[in-house]
Amino acid sequence: MTNAEMAKQAAEKDGFIAALDQSGGSTPKALRLYGVEESAYSGDEEMFGLIHEMRARIIKSPAFTGEKVMGAILFERTMDGEIDGVPTAKYLWEERGVVPFLKVDKGLADEDNGVQVMKPMPELDALCERAVAKGIFGTKMRSNINAANAEGIAAIIAQQFEVGEQILTHGLMPILEPEVNIKIADKAEAEDIVLAETLKHLDAMDESKQVMLKLSIPTRPNQYKPLVDHPRVMRVVALSGGYSREEACEKLALNDGMIASFSRALTEGLSAQQSDAEFDAILADAIDKIYGCSRA
Repeated sequence: MTNAEMAKQAAEKDGFIAALDQSGGSTPKALRLYGVEESAYSGDEEMFGLIHEMRARIIKSPAFTGEKVMGAILFERTMDGEIDGVPTAKYLWEERGVVPFLKVDKGLADEDNGVQVMKPMPELDALCERAVAKGIFGTKMRSNINAANAEGIAAIIAQQFEVGEQILTHGLMPILEPEVNIKIADKAEAEDIVLAETLKHLDAMDESKQVMLKLSIPTRPNQYKPLVDHPRVMRVVALSGGYSREEACEKLALNDGMIASFSRALTEGLSAQQSDAEFDAILADAIDKIYGCSRA
């Protein structure tokens, strides 16, 4: 069964998850970093068409295979699109050997108690049903922590697990992502609260279930080792959070059992103006470096 094969790869395989899930708000910046200015397109359709071309170019690149890229997180429009006439998720798994995940959150609410919970997702069940039909293995959803506020962080973790339980009913693997802003002064204190609250919810979970966690690289190495080792956790992955690739890899390598799930740190240095040979060489080098620090 394909899902069992995907689950085995997601749980055990060396490698990292490529985050190719920039949404409407972050797409112009992603395109700008790729050398495509806003003057090159007009309206959302053209913008999303260009970002799909960029993602397809990455996915089709020779180095982008399940050998080192364990999984990839897709934006909803990317899931709904095709690569060479094949639905994206199907292409990822059948042609590249990469496990497909889907970003399902609808963005962040305004800050309260030092955090931003996720906006309501009234269409989540329908989206999960579509994802299953398209061959998606799991989902990802992000909240944001801007202060070591115990009440705020407790609310974020509770929401992540509540929505995660809803996603599990569809047979999908949820990646819970309570991101701690890497620029805040009390980052280490926030991570202490994240760890305590996450363990509380994991310990209360049904023994037949698992989730994945996507967390900022902690200030104290191996801070999240208890989560890596927890029986309710399939995998703990790290976001780059605005660190450069070099810095993110250096920090991640100090954390046993955590693997990368990088976005900007993966696509750093890629440009629409590069020849395919140049593009493929730069991407292959990035994949090698991120794969390396995900195995340390």
